[in-house]
Order: sequence, then C-alpha cells, then structure tokens
Amino acid sequence: MPLSNHPLRGPLYMAIATLSFVINDTFMKLATDGLPPFEVLMLRGVAASLWCFPMVILMGLGPQLKLMFHPRIVVRNLGELGAVLFYVVALANLPIADTIALAQMTPLLVILGAAIIWREPVGALRWALIGLGFIGALMVAQPSVNGISVFSAMALMSAVMTSIRDMVSRTVPPQIPGMIVAASAIVIVFLGASVAHGISERFVVPEPRHILYLLGSGLFLIGGHFFIFTTYRVGPAALVAPFMYLFSFWAVISGIVVFWQFPNALALAGMLVVVGSGLAVARLHRPDKVAEVPIA
Repeated sequence: MPLSNHPLRGPLYMAIATLSFVINDTFMKLATDGLPPFEVLMLRGVAASLWCFPMVILMGLGPQLKLMFHPRIVVRNLGELGAVLFYVVALANLPIADTIALAQMTPLLVILGAAIIWREPVGALRWALIGLGFIGALMVAQPSVNGISVFSAMALMSAVMTSIRDMVSRTVPPQIPGMIVAASAIVIVFLGASVAHGISERFVVPEPRHILYLLGSGLFLIGGHFFIFTTYRVGPAALVAPFMYLFSFWAVISGIVVFWQFPNALALAGMLVVVGSGLAVARLHRPDKVAEVPIA
C-alpha cells in the first residue's frame, strides 16, 4: 500500500513531528545556557526564517505567502505563540524530560475536544489506553513531587495552548500548504517573543555556540511545524494524538545523548507503555468510520 493511502501515515508523521520538536527543544535548552528565554525564542525566529523562506521560494510557494495571515492560520499560530512562551520558560528552568512530560496533557485535551466538537468516536477502551499512555509518559519523566511550581504550571498551560493549536489546525482550508502554515508560525512567534523580550529582558549578545544552537533549532522547528500540521490533516485526532506521547520517548533519548541523563528502570518501563498504548490505539482505529481531511 502506498504511503499516501496508508492508515498509519498520520502516526508516522506524528513520530517525525515529535522527534523534530524534541531536537528543536534540545538546541533551545542549550541556548538558554547564557541567554534569556524570550531572547532565545526571538533569535530562533530569525534563524528559522533563514531556513524557511528560501525553502518556500524554492518549492514555488512564494505567491501563496499572502495566505500566512489567513484568519484560521493566525488563530492556530496564536495558540502556538501562547504555548511556546509558557514552554520556553519552563524548559529553561526544568529538566527537558520533566518539562515534556508535564506537557503531555495535550493528547487528552485534543481528543476530548475532537469528541465534543467533531463528534469523533473514542470509546471506553481507547480512553483507557490514552490514559495509560499518559501514565507511561509520567513514568518516563518522573517529575519531582515537591508540588506544582510556577514552572510546572507553565508547562501545563503550554499543553492547553498546544491543544488549541492542534484543534484549529483541522479547520485550516486544505488548499493552504503546510509550509505556509509553518512560515506563519515562525513570524507570529517571532513577533510575540520580541515583545515579551523587550518588556521583560535585557538583550545579551549571543556567543558563536548560541548561534549554532539557534540555527539547528530553527531548522528542526520548521520540520516539526510542517509534520504536526500535516498529521492532523491526514488522520483523526483519536488515532494520531496518542502518538504525541513519543515526545517523552525522544526527550529521554535527548537526555542520554546530549545531557548524559540516563533513565532508570521505571523510565524504561514507561517507554514501553507509551509505545505500546499508541500502537494499541492505532489497531483500534476504524478508518471507515472517520473521514480524512485532504492534504494540499
């Protein structure tokens, strides 16, 4: 079966999106060592633009750049702005795996919204598997039990805003390419981060290492936005949202490879729970029951 028609295309795109975002997060966390968080977001926007807009032109999408400010895209990316402003502050002050685990409420919120707004069927067994995946995500990151700090609360608020972003993604007209949506997200987050930086921070001149981190972050940010947007176009929320738990899996890999933070037995068990619950949800999916949103 060709990939364009494969029922697991959505979960595959979500796996790529989560990996791209975690690589982006890793570079951002490295950059916050010496730079204030909103400045990192602002400079990442510059770096991402250097990658994104030449890609858009080379893909022949230049004439469609005017669609960046389509009302649905703007609402979608205002959700992204809110999510990332909360997230980057949490990321700068918490371990990367803890931050990502606390943001793992997103799949539950997306599926709840899809069930209420679009009447997508979920079912008790799928809800149980989704809840199991959330428990697995917490097993992986094992957030501290010292109470909900302000930074933990910010990670949770990021999940709320991310769920709004992903819900609105399904309403964007199908003729608008994913790269245009990604370009719009870069511009809107850059503008919002610039305002937040100007109000609350003092500019710090970045070192060469910071520039390299931000260039890497910007590149993978584009991939993350493109694939997360495409995911919700090609698959129903009840099928693809549980695979967002792969954020925790990739975060642990990042912790090992980059930060030398090795998972314990509980975290390894959590990885298996996350992957297993996602695959089980996929097997329960009935493609004949939910219409697919076409991709441009």
